[in-house]
Amino acid sequence: MKKSKPGLYAPLGVGAFMLIPMSNNNLVSIADYSKEEILAILDSAADFETNPNRKTLDGKVIATLFFEPSTRTRLSFETAVIRLGGSIIGFSDAATSSSSKGETLNDTIHMVSCYADAIVMRHPLEGAARYASEVSPVPIINAGDGANQHPSQTLLDLYSILKTQGTLENLTISLVGDLKYGRTVHSLIMAMSHFHPTFKFIAPDELKMPDEYKVFCKKNNIPFTEVFELADNFNDSDILYMTRVQKERFQDLMEYERVKNVYTLKNSMLENTKPNLRVLHPLPRVTEIDPDVDSNEKAYYFKQAQNGLYVRQAIVSKVLAP
Repeated sequence: MKKSKPGLYAPLGVGAFMLIPMSNNNLVSIADYSKEEILAILDSAADFETNPNRKTLDGKVIATLFFEPSTRTRLSFETAVIRLGGSIIGFSDAATSSSSKGETLNDTIHMVSCYADAIVMRHPLEGAARYASEVSPVPIINAGDGANQHPSQTLLDLYSILKTQGTLENLTISLVGDLKYGRTVHSLIMAMSHFHPTFKFIAPDELKMPDEYKVFCKKNNIPFTEVFELADNFNDSDILYMTRVQKERFQDLMEYERVKNVYTLKNSMLENTKPNLRVLHPLPRVTEIDPDVDSNEKAYYFKQAQNGLYVRQAIVSKVLAP
């Protein structure tokens, strides 16, 4: 017997229901994309970088539902849609939405899917994007769910790495700072597993990489080391990926105070690094990168943020492909 596709039952009347097919074009986790799909997104992003202004989304409406604050992710998604001729609806503050009145995520997704062709969503709860994808009849793009995943950030990170290194293969990548709650580094580990990386995890004990990602590395034969000190431990790296210690993820503010300023990258610390080293950061930064690094040619984080526009154009185009 042929299995039916997953769907949502909507009432037609008393005793009658219609099956609304769920979308299979979601991007919830970076694991949703194969290596070939990842590379296709990067190729598409390069194409959009040469010509970002098109009308391929003419008549399409995309909803951006940001239950958590965002600058780069929200604005780059919205710019991506506008430059492709689409329209944007949504909210950037959950307090202005009906969730502040007690509306469930289930109801919000059902309601917004009546108005939009796709939904870009950021939510503080891990797993919220996966849940949304299971109840939504339109594609869901995860713009970050708690400390879990941030797949669009990972794709722009990969694009930035590819542009600066000329390859994704056999690179040494140092991940620094909040590796416990940092959803960007969690997604990056999973994505880079296709390309034979070596990782250095540089974090205080309170913010060390969760065991599940170390187990993932071992299962995929990815070499990694864990160290506490920042200085000199990244001199042999191709990519230095800095992260912010995220106050909003801490339940114990005393713990946050102990670790918030544990690392600060200064310009002088880059003197003995490889010529091809590039410093990445998903931004915003607080104290983890001193402003004196900004003028160094190895600082790439602002260009990295710009790359997000082209990558998100590629993502939106893919999820809305016929």
